[in-house]
Amino acid sequence: MTRHLAVAAALIAALVIPAHAQDPTDVRTLAAQKPAGPSSATLKVQVVLSRYQGDKKISSLPYTLTVNTNESRANTGNANLRIGTQVPITTMARQGSDKDAQLVPTVNYRDVGTNMDCTVTALDDGRFRVNLTVDDSSIDTSTGTQASGHPAFRSFRAADTMLLRDGATAQFSSATDKVSGDVWKVDVSLAVVK
Repeated sequence: MTRHLAVAAALIAALVIPAHAQDPTDVRTLAAQKPAGPSSATLKVQVVLSRYQGDKKISSLPYTLTVNTNESRANTGNANLRIGTQVPITTMARQGSDKDAQLVPTVNYRDVGTNMDCTVTALDDGRFRVNLTVDDSSIDTSTGTQASGHPAFRSFRAADTMLLRDGATAQFSSATDKVSGDVWKVDVSLAVVK
């Protein structure tokens, strides 16, 4: 009888072992001990495209992108922006292959506007890696380009990566147009939406 009581007592003791005394090689225990990485976040990325003639600012265009980082995609979020218009360009082309064929006007369209692609990755140290591509084009309205009757187009493209913290602003790019002498600047700021 005492032998049965001893076995019963041993079984009861085995059943009431606390959860924290699990085998340390148990996968569930290791997963619980793994340090947490950066959490998901909703970010506002503001991009300001400015153009200067000397010290005078002649344009400043702000764009705001909302980016959601997500743990299931390695804490990376994407945002894209496409804004602009299609500009008709009329050219004359011969109707047919004969050199004496009649010239007829044809219309082609060219996209003019701003395109942005932004990818943000949350890092373990509280910073964010911002990958940004900015592509901006416009019709050049200066008097020298209007004389020919054909439109001329300005274009600016920049692509780079920068590290920013919540609330930080930095200059992403600065470049001088060799035709007009205008200076293009791109400033980027990042804020976590709380």
